[in-house]
Amino acid sequence: MELDIAEPLKLTPKKGFGQHFLVQASAIKAIVGSVLASPATRILEIGPGPGVLTAPLLEDGRPLWAVELDPEAVAVLDQRFQGVERFHLIPGDAVHAALPEGPAFTVAGNLPYNASTAILGRFLVEPVPWERMVFMFQLEVARKILGRPGTKDYGPLSILAQLCCRVTRVLKLGPGAFRPAPKVDSAVLLFEPLPGAPALEVRASLLALLHRSFNHRRKTLANNWQGWLPPEKIQDLLASQGLAPAIRAEAIPPRTWLELFRALS
Repeated sequence: MELDIAEPLKLTPKKGFGQHFLVQASAIKAIVGSVLASPATRILEIGPGPGVLTAPLLEDGRPLWAVELDPEAVAVLDQRFQGVERFHLIPGDAVHAALPEGPAFTVAGNLPYNASTAILGRFLVEPVPWERMVFMFQLEVARKILGRPGTKDYGPLSILAQLCCRVTRVLKLGPGAFRPAPKVDSAVLLFEPLPGAPALEVRASLLALLHRSFNHRRKTLANNWQGWLPPEKIQDLLASQGLAPAIRAEAIPPRTWLELFRALS
């Protein structure tokens, strides 16, 4: 796989779009390999920028849809891949843009830092068909997604992601892998759907419960729920899952959260 990095990177990165373009060839190859290992018949790329991932992904022969917000990047992509029939450009914000229906996608994305959690949230709670996702995040965000109970990184995003997906870290990258170099490290995560994941139609409600429960991290769950549920109801719910009355949200593992949600429902 030959990588043409110099020409497309003439695109000017824009701070307002949170753009940091990947330039490390070994990382590009690893990401592309992870995406193309999926049996999905279509590819969806989020935030392609100058098309550094797009070109090698298109070499596989599958149709690819690319969602890009930056008008200058849209023009670059349109010119660069004009005449490639399997390339489909969707100008717009990946958080809200209409995506094509049909078979599941394998999804790639060097996500803009300022919208990465919102984009991931959309793919977890909305009916976007996907078979696997390979996303780049700031390392701090990746740690929150991978967070374990009882740690400072553990929270609503950790729980929802881990209930819905098997999440694996593919790569850790330093600032030198990008142009311009960010001030933080980054990580690439692989998401694969889990059997037995919460039904799509309840995930938004589950996430709302998690945000309420983590509203004040150092307070007990009972205190965070105070005024929302009667004290006796809270006590019964915690007891039904074998949880101590003074437990905090961060101490409860993902599967127990799902059981609490089902009991509340």
